[in-house]
Amino acid sequence: MKFDFTTNVFKKEKVKMGPADEYIVRGGRDLFPLLPTAFKGIKQIGVIGWGSQGPAQSQNLRDSLEGTGIRVKVGLRKGSGSWAAAEKAGFAESRGTLGEMIKVVSESDLVILLIADAAQAKVYKEVFAAMKPRSTLGFSHGFLVGYLSTIGEKFRSDINVIGVCPKGMGPSVRRLYEQGKTVNGAGINSSFAVEQDATGSATDYALGWSVAIGSPFTFMTSLEMEYRSDIFGERGILLGAVHGIVEALYRRYVDGGMKGEAAFNESVESITGPISRMISRKGLRAVYESLDPAGKKTFEQAYSASYRPCLEILAEIYDEVASGNEIRSVVMAGERFARFPMGTIDDTPMWKTGIKVRAARVEEKIPLNPFTAGVYLACMMAQIDILSERGHAFSEIANESVIEAVDSLNPYMHYKGVAYMVDNCSTTARLGSRKWAPRFDYILSQLAFPAVDEKRPVDAKLLDAFHKHPIHEALAAAAELRPSVDIAVRG
Repeated sequence: MKFDFTTNVFKKEKVKMGPADEYIVRGGRDLFPLLPTAFKGIKQIGVIGWGSQGPAQSQNLRDSLEGTGIRVKVGLRKGSGSWAAAEKAGFAESRGTLGEMIKVVSESDLVILLIADAAQAKVYKEVFAAMKPRSTLGFSHGFLVGYLSTIGEKFRSDINVIGVCPKGMGPSVRRLYEQGKTVNGAGINSSFAVEQDATGSATDYALGWSVAIGSPFTFMTSLEMEYRSDIFGERGILLGAVHGIVEALYRRYVDGGMKGEAAFNESVESITGPISRMISRKGLRAVYESLDPAGKKTFEQAYSASYRPCLEILAEIYDEVASGNEIRSVVMAGERFARFPMGTIDDTPMWKTGIKVRAARVEEKIPLNPFTAGVYLACMMAQIDILSERGHAFSEIANESVIEAVDSLNPYMHYKGVAYMVDNCSTTARLGSRKWAPRFDYILSQLAFPAVDEKRPVDAKLLDAFHKHPIHEALAAAAELRPSVDIAVRG
């Protein structure tokens, strides 16, 4: 699929992203004066929902559009428990910036629907019916596109349908935007998509939205490719796989004789600390290159043994997403929430140990464990390869498999544990992590680790493919487009 686009407002740039050229728009606060032109014809933006993305995007849009005359109004269900939180963030019914959900939909020119995916499946008919002719419906996830496809329904033909999809959890979208007040362009990268263009303005509306929420750069996709890569990625290395990996590694290290705190340092802390930082700043190969000869050998053994087991699970996940099974699973889970609410996922002895480790942490002393690195990078590369096989652009692959992990999600696990990372994400992501993490834990313990213990030969071709992979060039290109700022996580 070729992702080229025409914009009448912003400057697009052609960049070499791995094996192909792609077009992007670079963000930054210096572009904010262009927003009234990009949003020509839009007097009110209605942000519907207050979950992971709602607070961040509504506040970022409001701050970016201050003084333009474009109103940002939050829409929630009357009696919603989020009403008070929205008021605390500065939105108020008395000032016309907070109102009942469907009323806000009916009066807005751009409706950004950020309610939970399962809730979208329930209320989409009501939302469609309320929208003004020639208005614009926006998503930050392609879930509803996938759901409508499974039931044979379509969007109204007289509206624009666009997507702007930040490659990070909502809190990181807000936190990096705030840091961008002093570092121009700090933020979370976003993809954008135009599903329907009824007015001829859809592309600039989407790009304006992305710039306004603080995206350092914006690349094009389709909402179908977005929901496939997004739902797949969060079940993979972004959330589910990393959770399963650290559970398996911690148990292996403890079974091998390590004390609990040392095992936590060598597994969880190693990934969320030095491994993530090195990938973020220097790329994937830098992790391997930083090791001494013995460490390289250990990395190679772990990588060679772990890649194919992870690839097997990841191929299954992608098929489940592409077929619509995972979407149906999320909708069915939504029906069970009243009876079976999601529980805590970091209340085991391992994560209790993590509380002690974080309290005594000295960042510079966290080890970069070569075995941990080998397992983690094997799973990350397996995810990259599945997305590449299925036709995703390398900008999307790099963000959904690497950048979002090391720059948005892992810092939250580093700060306060796996539940804090997962539960700051969407309901769909939370469900996926809980469902698939045990599968990664199981397959590594059953297939990968025994292969290492039995000293099976290292797959030289697999390691050569890692060193020569085009993802390295794609990440280098992406690194040039982001500011040199790390997220400062806070509770």
